[in-house]
Amino acid sequence: MLESILLYGFVAATAVQLFFWIFVFGKLACHPVEEMPPASEPSTVNRPLSTVSIIICARNEAHNLSRHLDRILNQTYRSLEIVLVLHKSSDDSLNILSPLRQRYSHLHIVVCDDERAGKKIALAKGIEQAKHQVLLLTDADCVPASPDWVQGMVSNMDAETQIVLGVAPYDEAPGFLNKWVRFEAWYTAVQYLSLALAGHPYMGVGRNLAYRRELYERSGGFRRHEHLASGDDDLFVNATAKRGKVEIRLHPKTFVYSAPKTNWRDYHRQKTRHFTTGSEYKIKDKIILNLLTMSHLLHFLLGGALLIFKISIMFALLGYAVRMGVVMVVGSVILGKMQHRSLRIWLPVLDSLLVLYYLVFAPSVLMNNDNTQRWN
Repeated sequence: MLESILLYGFVAATAVQLFFWIFVFGKLACHPVEEMPPASEPSTVNRPLSTVSIIICARNEAHNLSRHLDRILNQTYRSLEIVLVLHKSSDDSLNILSPLRQRYSHLHIVVCDDERAGKKIALAKGIEQAKHQVLLLTDADCVPASPDWVQGMVSNMDAETQIVLGVAPYDEAPGFLNKWVRFEAWYTAVQYLSLALAGHPYMGVGRNLAYRRELYERSGGFRRHEHLASGDDDLFVNATAKRGKVEIRLHPKTFVYSAPKTNWRDYHRQKTRHFTTGSEYKIKDKIILNLLTMSHLLHFLLGGALLIFKISIMFALLGYAVRMGVVMVVGSVILGKMQHRSLRIWLPVLDSLLVLYYLVFAPSVLMNNDNTQRWN
């Protein structure tokens, strides 16, 4: 009886994994990388340029602003303003920005001294001050991959497009932690981009995300989840994505890069903040994501049990081999599209270590009582 449960459980978990990797993630692997429209021109003859407000929230980010802001100020897109919200900043940010405001007429600085915790307050203030109808979000520590970032993110938006999901990879650096952080962020992107292509968008990342002001206003902004410090990006998309067409961007020039955490403690703190939003997802989204996670976990654990107890050893090895072969083929294509080719050789190891992440790291995050309401 136990042998049958282990065997059938392994078969079911493996089948679910193959379904996700072939029919869901496979959509992303087969999705063409869109062509970039000519700089500062609409992508079709009769489509006017969208007017865009880039909104950046910063709290004591003087160092990053001095290093990265010029990459955003010098974008090729014409119909553009940059709204930079300084939220309770006590560093030298304002002094750094003052001369830039004289040189760049499209840079607008908003000071937000609201004592309420969380990034949502600052972001809502920036949206309130923004003049244009398309809102493009990023962070102060982010660097666009090219001067055509804005062009690529918004130029193909038609009248029905309400949300554009971008890619926000982490910088490559030596060390295993960097490989893991880049892989885990990549795997998250694979999920939200693939499910968006499958007609079920459920989240985005605020480092590279665009949506229309009317969607924000019509949905009541962040009021549904204002009790959480995080969730200005994924919970907003989760609540509003069904109200209009959602597009994704895969061209490398539309990527936005940032530096990952460099030690496990900071990474743990970051994941603690991110995990507070998962429980707020719609029930259908939680079912899909839990099915993906549990099938991954059970595939490895039940397959391991079959090997340890010498139950259908060849069947277990075949199941492992088939799934990993599919993961390597589909995953390698997507890694290439997301400019993470150096992770291809590490994919079997990192994919297997997700089991350890699910068993050890994620529960420790979820049980962490220090749910500090801060975003920086």
